[in-house]
Amino acid sequence: MSRIYCHYLTSPCGSLLLCEYDKRLCLCNWVNDTSVPPSEYAGVAYILKLQPVFILESTAFLAEVERQLTAYFRGELTEFSVPLYVAGTYFRVSVWNALRTIPYGETISYATLALRIGRSNAFRAVGQACHTNPISIILPCHRVIGSTGMLTGYGGGLRIKEYLLALERQYKAN
Repeated sequence: MSRIYCHYLTSPCGSLLLCEYDKRLCLCNWVNDTSVPPSEYAGVAYILKLQPVFILESTAFLAEVERQLTAYFRGELTEFSVPLYVAGTYFRVSVWNALRTIPYGETISYATLALRIGRSNAFRAVGQACHTNPISIILPCHRVIGSTGMLTGYGGGLRIKEYLLALERQYKAN
């Protein structure tokens, strides 16, 4: 069985569940209740397609992830350097990798992201891939908006998406 170490982080806009697999970040997602055991958030098991043992314990690696996220929320960090473990279909992984090319403090549309991965007609599928993004903030799906410039869905909710975009605009301007 695979061991997945998990830690809850309280951010200025909500709680995040951070999970480490093999010294790589495999999950950074918004949660509503930190009293719920990590195993109840089935996204990790589905993403990894393993039968993991969840251990609610911080590690040196997760402490580094927390340090970088805290620096991000303070406007002191615009690019993350933690290694990631992402598993999914070829299409979804290509979308998640393309998210890293969106500059801090900027937004693009789902259609533009579809063009970037060479699938111009797949903007709805790109939206679905963003919706299933296992590593929020670090794979910045919050920077993807509708073609009209309107904010559209976000796993943490539109309030958090608005918060993250405003945070990045604020610190990018300084």
